[in-house]
Amino acid sequence: MQTLHTYRKYIVASVCGLLMAIFAANGGKAQDTPPAMEALFAELADADNPNWERAQNQILREWAKSGSPAFDLLLSRGEAAMEAGDYVAAIEHLTALTDQAPDFAEGWNARATAYFLAGRYGPSISDIQRVLALEPRHFGALDGLAMILQEIGRKDEALKALRASLAIHPHQDSIKEAADALEQELSGTEL
Repeated sequence: MQTLHTYRKYIVASVCGLLMAIFAANGGKAQDTPPAMEALFAELADADNPNWERAQNQILREWAKSGSPAFDLLLSRGEAAMEAGDYVAAIEHLTALTDQAPDFAEGWNARATAYFLAGRYGPSISDIQRVLALEPRHFGALDGLAMILQEIGRKDEALKALRASLAIHPHQDSIKEAADALEQELSGTEL
């Protein structure tokens, strides 16, 4: 059992290094991002912007557009199965989606979530890697990565993922709180 646990930590650590390298190499921008999305990300990143929620919601709507009713149906079925707690069915629907729409980041993100909820961290991290390769500013994927890293005891890397997410979307209060708590824990400061 210990060997499996050690192997899993090694694989996760390797993939996490890759994820951070992808984020750094892309400068945090997806290739061919339309100017309207660039403007939305700029609005979202402005910590003093009182209209950040509008920018966030528009980004989420844009990410959810697959461009195909069939793909939208697979995403919807996968999300419904997750909500029902049927992670096997969710993964099946979302695998069909990622097979048919490999450039649709939100399909990979949804499947990463299903894998996470099923306790399958390795496949979840692999899908997060794909999400961040397609959309390096996917703050939700970075938040998910941080949760996994914290769960497996990679707290330094988890904090890096949280800070990367906050650099993109500084208005995430629960993520700020998690980052602050983790930072205090890592520094040995009593809460």
